[in-house]
Order: sequence, then C-alpha cells, then structure tokens
Amino acid sequence: MYEETKRDRFIRIAESRTNKILNMVKLLGNCANPASYEYSREDVKKIFDAIEKELRNAKSKYEGGEDGGTKFSL
Repeated sequence: MYEETKRDRFIRIAESRTNKILNMVKLLGNCANPASYEYSREDVKKIFDAIEKELRNAKSKYEGGEDGGTKFSL
C-alpha cells in the first residue's frame, strides 16, 4: 500500500483548494452583470480589497508570517 508523503499531500490539497478558489473567483465575476445586479464602485473596491488582503495574509504564512484571518461583509 502507498503511503502519501507530506509533499504528495501538499500537492493534492493545494491543487484542490487552488482550483476551488479560482472557480469561486470566476463565480464572483458573474456578479458584474449589471442586468442582474446593482452595485457601486465602493462595493467592488471593498470586495477586491478584502480578497487582496487575504491573499497577502496567505502568502505571508509561506514566508513565515502570521495569520490575520478576517471575515468579509459589505
């Protein structure tokens, strides 16, 4: 029986989670349809500021930083 290495586990989990995130970003892009949704520039700025902040936090973890987890709300 095959025993999964830490590297193998990282690849499996990281690929799965990255693909989920990419799919969710695509779905978020669907909210840009003005025929279906109403939003302001400020709403869009808040959304992408929150996403960019969380990306910086995640990247920081790989560089030895700490998690500054947050929840988003408009």
